Amino acid sequence: AAMAGGRSKKKKWAKGKVKEKLANMVMFDKATYDKMMKEIPKAKLITPAVVSERLKVNGSVARQAIRHLEEKGLIQVVGEKSAKMLIYTRKVGGED
Repeated sequence: AAMAGGRSKKKKWAKGKVKEKLANMVMFDKATYDKMMKEIPKAKLITPAVVSERLKVNGSVARQAIRHLEEKGLIQVVGEKSAKMLIYTRKVGGED
């Protein structure tokens, strides 16, 4: 017998972890946009995850925010530019 006479306890399923719902915004309002323009270029590491966490916006909005800041020349890419993981850092004087 696989289970030795039913003596060993039956394995209980772990209760799945409950992930809290993030009520992230799907668009920028003026206040959030201004905050983004002010704060994000000061951060050392800028990824969609960081932006989304800081400003409480969802991932796709965060990605667009990053693209927007890059176009304005406020942040720069770290390493190879890859679609998989957008990693940026603040502009450091004297490089470009």
